[in-house]
Amino acid sequence: MQLFYKIFLILFVIFIGFNLYVMEWDLGFWHEENAKFIFSISAAVVGIIIVGIMHQMSKLSAKNK
Repeated sequence: MQLFYKIFLILFVIFIGFNLYVMEWDLGFWHEENAKFIFSISAAVVGIIIVGIMHQMSKLSAKNK
């Protein structure tokens, strides 16, 4: 895995961890106050998926050369 992908993967994992930490669990997962953290977590998950797809595509292009 390239350094570029590793940096973003670590960054997205840190975002997920931070948002899980600051979420107010007493209010409930789907409470209005937690919506911004849920959106941020979902954006980080999408980012991890995109990094995985980009890594797989780069491996495929390297095989074709």
